[in-house]
Amino acid sequence: MPLLHLAIALLSAISPVAAAQVSIFQVSSVVSSAASSFAPAVIYASPTGSASSALATAAPSPYWLESITHQGISAFNSDPASYQVFRNVKSFGAKGDGSTDDTAAIQAAMSAGGRCVPGSCQSSTTTPAIVYFPAGTYIISSSIIDYYYTQIIGNPNNMPVLKATPNFSGFGVIDGDQYGANGLKFGATNVFFRQIRNLVFDLTAIPSSSSATGLHWPTAQATSLQNCVFKMSDAPGTQHQGLFIEGGSGGFMNDLVFYGGLNGVVFGNQQFTVRNLTFYNAVTAIDQIWDWGWTYTGISINNCTTGLNMAGGGTTGQSTGSVTFLDSSFTNTKVAIATAHNASSFPATAGSLILDNIVLTNTPVVVQGPQGTVLKGGSLTISGWGEGHEYTANYQKKNFQSSITKFSRPSSLTKNGQYYARSKPQYQASPLSQFVSVRTAGAKGDGLTDDTAAINSVLKSAAAASKIVFFDAGTYKVTSTITIPPGSKVVGESFSVIMGAGSFFSSITSPQPVVAVGAAGQSGVVEWSDMIVSTQGATAGAILIQWNLASTSSSPSGMWDVHTRIGGFAGSNLQLAQCPTTPSSAAVNQNCVAAFMSMYIAPSATGLYMENNWLWTADHDMEDPSVTQITVYTGRGLYCASTSGTIWMVGTAVEHHALYQYQFVKTKNIYAGQIQTETAYWQPNPNASVVFPIASGWNDPNFATSCAGVAGQCNMGWGLRVVNSSSILVYGAGLYSFFNNYSVACSNSVVSPGNGGACQTRIFSVEGTATNVDVYNLNTVGATQMVTRDGKQVALFSDNANVYPDTIAYYKSS
Repeated sequence: MPLLHLAIALLSAISPVAAAQVSIFQVSSVVSSAASSFAPAVIYASPTGSASSALATAAPSPYWLESITHQGISAFNSDPASYQVFRNVKSFGAKGDGSTDDTAAIQAAMSAGGRCVPGSCQSSTTTPAIVYFPAGTYIISSSIIDYYYTQIIGNPNNMPVLKATPNFSGFGVIDGDQYGANGLKFGATNVFFRQIRNLVFDLTAIPSSSSATGLHWPTAQATSLQNCVFKMSDAPGTQHQGLFIEGGSGGFMNDLVFYGGLNGVVFGNQQFTVRNLTFYNAVTAIDQIWDWGWTYTGISINNCTTGLNMAGGGTTGQSTGSVTFLDSSFTNTKVAIATAHNASSFPATAGSLILDNIVLTNTPVVVQGPQGTVLKGGSLTISGWGEGHEYTANYQKKNFQSSITKFSRPSSLTKNGQYYARSKPQYQASPLSQFVSVRTAGAKGDGLTDDTAAINSVLKSAAAASKIVFFDAGTYKVTSTITIPPGSKVVGESFSVIMGAGSFFSSITSPQPVVAVGAAGQSGVVEWSDMIVSTQGATAGAILIQWNLASTSSSPSGMWDVHTRIGGFAGSNLQLAQCPTTPSSAAVNQNCVAAFMSMYIAPSATGLYMENNWLWTADHDMEDPSVTQITVYTGRGLYCASTSGTIWMVGTAVEHHALYQYQFVKTKNIYAGQIQTETAYWQPNPNASVVFPIASGWNDPNFATSCAGVAGQCNMGWGLRVVNSSSILVYGAGLYSFFNNYSVACSNSVVSPGNGGACQTRIFSVEGTATNVDVYNLNTVGATQMVTRDGKQVALFSDNANVYPDTIAYYKSS
């Protein structure tokens, strides 16, 4: 991601620390650099009750991750033999007894081993860590400072409590990006590969009149929050807040519960997907201080004054770009949503809002505008409503603030009328005997040994025995395809890496998968989580993930927190030393042609649930102290050719591939939201067609034909391309083109919104037969034409200016 220099508005009421940094919220210049139903583990009758002490004395239930032998390594650490990936905080002296101050012990567990420290290190993949909390109540007197590439995990069977002391100091019980003299110590748009799950954040000992934050979480892609509870005061005048995000380029979170607070959450980030959040007794449940596009699904807001406040900046300077809100409810809440958008507000499309299947109970106002009530409530269901710009019949722009015909949902994608969703399995009920370690089975994970045979053997035997395969932390070099059989359950440790290398993956005309899930004609279910698939060196024929398996819509397969990462990391042989940028040369370094495609959903595949997956070609070297840009070439992003479809893409992103990021051809029944893309930074030098010519049988775009007579930078990778497909339903999209040959001049529309659509001519294409190819809140950056239909312009960027991107709230192809 490019680093965005982001300022925050009106934070003095939220955070003295953040308010000290800035006083007016605006987006500044781009810097050239890099609901399924959920029952929380603990239900509290009152946020000021004694549930935390009851939790601390509950008999702990074993959790396999705590008990399993930890053999994981960091293959490219300077001392892999001694570096410790898994850290139990009790091994570092934490007591979890509800009385001992455990702050120093927990921080010691976080920092041991020369890790990537905020302020002295921007990023690194060589010091990963899991910081694990057994059941207990941990007294915290000052912020736990999160380090780069960290998973903070509690026991999901008895969720540990992080209880702040009355005189707590710091910004967040956990501070995910500490402030320093020059702002955030980590560049928020480059904070990748981290998680927090299974924790209770308890602020109730802090006086209600004091500012207090549970979690400070400015963050970017391949990050997640899951299964956490935030306890705050609900006394009159409370100044508590549960979760605070003021910058970054996310991201995903799910299964969070908030009790009390002035604000349950404060959100400011480019884009995010948020699923299954529940709020009780907050003054404001969600304060959306800024965004480009956020998608909320499965949100439950109860007994709050305001549900979602997206009115920041007022009518003359709105700071919220767009919000998509679906399959959610408001109960006993005075105002469901506050907005500053109206017919004359500025920017013109800021405050774009879509409501789809919203249930209200005793909520008198659904939408409160700057001049009063826009949409009355009560106890009813809002089928579809929105505000912003729409392009429907004859593709004529219309500014609307009214009911809409919501998108038609294929029954195969829904359960009880809502879109199907399933949280990442943690296997908390599975005994240790159910797990098989790949290192115990003979794989090394040292980044040097060929682990192909060992991995394929353990996957095959584990599936036959209904065992769960545990990939100990490490980098597993493979020289031919790894096949995950039907019936497999596969889970990584601190983002275990499968790295394809060698001549088997070198042919650009005969591509081969690094990981294949099933084979054509096979059916069954696979669950796969917490891993990365990568390549090493010149592997122009590598398809990193090929999904062949057919699953049913009632029992789909799943892929959670599984990412592709191509180049830019230690051991990849695709770093700054090998693949520097070449802005003054059009020559292609063949040693940096690194993949044919990131992910291929084959015609035989069906019934796949994807959640929080980032398919990334590195734009910078993560090990370089200055995160210097690099040039790595990959052909195609995510190509879905499934003939039966029935695919869910929840919180997915695809970046920096040559020909396209997302491509859907002859497929159907796809739910996608929020999707996010970036065009390769090196384009148009050379253009999209040079490195990867059209490959027969892969439905590649033909730029020579489609760009004939088209002005501007046409021969550049599509953000989203849909061909001869039906029911492709996109619930929020950010399609971004920031650079031309590493320069951001083409996209710099900050000073005057709508002036930056010069990076590429077109970014979203609908071609051929298209039925119900529909998008809520399409946000584009740097593209002249926001949508094209069979090569013809549908929407022009300058007609749809927003806070930084350009936005269409409601687009229907037919």
